[in-house]
Amino acid sequence: MGKKKGGKRMNKKQVSEALQRFFQESPDTTFSFKQIFKSLKLDTHPLKMLAIDIMEEMAWDDFLTKVTESSYKLNTKTQLQEGTFRRKANGKNSFIPNDGSQPVFVAERNSLWALDGDKVQVAYMARRQKHIKEAMVTAILKRARETFVGKLRVDKDFAVLVTAENIFVHDIIIPKKKLKGGKSGDKAVVKITQWPDAEHKNLVGEVVDVLGEQGDNNVEMNAILAQYGLPYKYPKNVEEAANKIPAEITEADIAEREDFRDVYTCTIDPKDAKDFDDALSVRQLDNGLWEVGVHIADVSHYVKEGSIIDKEAMKRATSIYLVDRTIPMLPERLCNFICSLRPNEEKLAYSVIFELDEDANIKRWHLAHTVIKSNHRFAYEEVQAVLEGKDSAPLTPEGEPCSEEEKVLLKQLDKLAKKLREARFKNGAVKFDREELHFDIDETGKPIRCYFKVSKDANKLIEEFMLLANRTVAESIGKVKKGLKPKTLPYRIHDQPDPQKLETLRGFVVKFGYKMKTAGTKGAISKSLNALMDECQGKKEQKLIETVALRAMMKAKYSVHNIGHYGLAFDYYTHFTSPIRRYPDTMVHRLLTKYQQGGRSANKDHYEDLCEHCSDQELIAQNAERDSIKYKMVEFMGEFVGEEFDAHISGIQSYGIYCEIDENHCEGMVSMRDLDGDYYDFDEKNYCLVGRRHHHKYQLGDPIRIKVARANVEKRQLDFVLADK
Repeated sequence: MGKKKGGKRMNKKQVSEALQRFFQESPDTTFSFKQIFKSLKLDTHPLKMLAIDIMEEMAWDDFLTKVTESSYKLNTKTQLQEGTFRRKANGKNSFIPNDGSQPVFVAERNSLWALDGDKVQVAYMARRQKHIKEAMVTAILKRARETFVGKLRVDKDFAVLVTAENIFVHDIIIPKKKLKGGKSGDKAVVKITQWPDAEHKNLVGEVVDVLGEQGDNNVEMNAILAQYGLPYKYPKNVEEAANKIPAEITEADIAEREDFRDVYTCTIDPKDAKDFDDALSVRQLDNGLWEVGVHIADVSHYVKEGSIIDKEAMKRATSIYLVDRTIPMLPERLCNFICSLRPNEEKLAYSVIFELDEDANIKRWHLAHTVIKSNHRFAYEEVQAVLEGKDSAPLTPEGEPCSEEEKVLLKQLDKLAKKLREARFKNGAVKFDREELHFDIDETGKPIRCYFKVSKDANKLIEEFMLLANRTVAESIGKVKKGLKPKTLPYRIHDQPDPQKLETLRGFVVKFGYKMKTAGTKGAISKSLNALMDECQGKKEQKLIETVALRAMMKAKYSVHNIGHYGLAFDYYTHFTSPIRRYPDTMVHRLLTKYQQGGRSANKDHYEDLCEHCSDQELIAQNAERDSIKYKMVEFMGEFVGEEFDAHISGIQSYGIYCEIDENHCEGMVSMRDLDGDYYDFDEKNYCLVGRRHHHKYQLGDPIRIKVARANVEKRQLDFVLADK
């Protein structure tokens, strides 16, 4: 190694790199000069002297530890760290340390062929001042994924899997006898059987499932699920176990529950919903107070802890809502039939019963296992028509018009919900009414219309009572007298915004003439945020300000360590109201039942592990849902290639601008190379691109005219170009 190919001597940089690699490959070994010179083939006096000088510098850098006058070892105290590897298609890989410190660059040659999301150990490389901090992967601790999804390409002698993610340096090779009948062009799920090492650079795998032909709607939706390691089939043995559960409610069940079958009760859900988690009952009591019951499907009565159904639900942790289908957490017999609070059927529920005055103040409340019978299954649109006093009032399941008495009760629930909402915002809750992109699809799964769904009073009515129930049961466990320890409960927690990001937001909105507080109490900051949201309402910069404000927010998650919920301004908050589709709610039901029966506090560490798993699964499900929306959006826009639309700039990156079409809210990208003849610099602070020569500026929120250039469903990519001026 002392001499390079072609006879040139190694220079300082090359000796330095060779030494780094040498020590990092044996992090726990002490080496003498003699061993080092021999291993690196440093066979001349000048090279040996150069190496000794470099090692001296590396010891100053804390990269090496000097053991004796003539021996060194790697300084593992400051050099070795664990975290997550992030692979980028452009080679700009990074290492995210577990301790939350700044990401560190990892060059491809130092990646040890780690893949995106792998848990790794790295050694920091020696660096002189002003050099970028770099890390080298020394061990892969845990693979993020073992299976990958892609398109098969079958050649004469072997086959490969081509993935859309483009995150591999090499293709995945599949021996022909491991194809499981897959043909060229098929989408398939492949499991890795051999990871890369020093001898073999390629990944080798075997087909575990052939999904079918690319482009088929079912195949594409299943491919999105498989890509995230999410289930796309329900295990037969779990479904069989669910089929054995008796649906009948016995006299013994009724005897030990509060009976609400004669109290007016209804469900309000999206028009295509099949699983009804929650129902509301309402009646006026003799004392003039309003009794509102928040009745939640009693899943834990049917799904016993540790059962085969429970284990599957725990693994999934959540139902997944793709554009055209739901992948349920529970078997269909439970989620759509036995547990679902269907109209005119007796159902078992776990209920929070409130007594409220006209201003929605809680005078009394209690938690009870109940039996209910829903009188009416409403869609949001039907209740909205009642609240707006429209003639298109809904019909009962029997086809009868909605009674006047029923309309009065719905309007009363709305009135109470509005009081609850008002109090919540007064208390410092943050106002974020985000619109959601939705599609109407035909029977083949093809998108035929694309629109934003806006939350109206009917949606907010349900939301407020669910928030009230979640908050109340969380308080009942978490709020204890001074000196007492609260019992274990999974909370839904939401941390305060990142101060640095808030400062960026403040600096950004000033340019539009808005003021914002970033210091002071939690309440003062959220009030200032709300004032900002109100002020920019209806202005061209509204969406842009909302986007930047959302980026400053932390992500909500589950934990047994309660820090409150910043966004809702609740000191105690949990998830109790959707056990059919979320596992944490089932955990909460079980613990509340246990504590009601006088049980001791549950194991905190066990429940924290479950909370972490549920938070992770929720994120993965959201990514899959987003990908299914992206896929349908690109498929929908495929019909409009070559057509022009009015749009606005919805995102700015160093590689181009994202534009959202005004008419249908589909988003695509104009690449930097397709921007008019200038070189553009990315101004990250001000979310804009600025031309060097003509100083033309592309700013978030600006109106723009685009032409649809390409719609690549395989990559879920929509490309725009600027329309001719």
